[in-house]
Amino acid sequence: MVTKQKILIVDDDNNIAELISLYLVKECFETKICNDGETAISTFDSFKPNLVLLDLMLPGIDGYQVCRELRTKSQTPIIMLSAKGEVFDKVLGLEMGADDYMEKPFDSKELVARVKAVLRRYKPQAAEPSESDDKVVRYPDLEINMTNYSVTYMGERVDMPPKELELLYFLAASPNHVYTREQLLDQIWGYEYIGDTRTVDVHIKRLREKLSDHANWRLATIWGIGYKFEVQQ
Repeated sequence: MVTKQKILIVDDDNNIAELISLYLVKECFETKICNDGETAISTFDSFKPNLVLLDLMLPGIDGYQVCRELRTKSQTPIIMLSAKGEVFDKVLGLEMGADDYMEKPFDSKELVARVKAVLRRYKPQAAEPSESDDKVVRYPDLEINMTNYSVTYMGERVDMPPKELELLYFLAASPNHVYTREQLLDQIWGYEYIGDTRTVDVHIKRLREKLSDHANWRLATIWGIGYKFEVQQ
């Protein structure tokens, strides 16, 4: 028997939450609804969802705070939902650790497609036998391990969401190769992702905050083109 993937829906508008649940149940997901942030945080531990759909405008603890709290204990994918469509709100949501951001009102088919796309991207985190080092990239004071989704910098473990780690690994695995934002968006987020290239910029910014330029390597911006993992020859 196939185990259904579980989606935690967090929205203070129960009508919207029920509608979202209906769409997802039709696609064979198991769902649970929470109407406020505090309940969502407590329910998260017991329900153990595969993905969280998180509205920003919640009573009490808002969606940003909920996202921040969940990120302290889990890398479970989070898709933020909001009527706020400003770039600032999207960037802030991604900086908090969200994997995607959707504006309300949204099309039900697009929502389901994004949920499936994010879950597909998250699957590599499942435990796999460690057969070789072909999923590990090493540089002086830096190790990026895709087998167990870990990054070690200057001898210490660095916490980062899946998309940050995948972006870092992809760039570091091809040192000095320049990639456009569009190429990175396609490789890391997939062609199903309906977003813009600023998503890449936000994730690069977050990586730079966690990994300072090293004497031997750095995340370099190629103005007007994109980015590369620059290694001293």
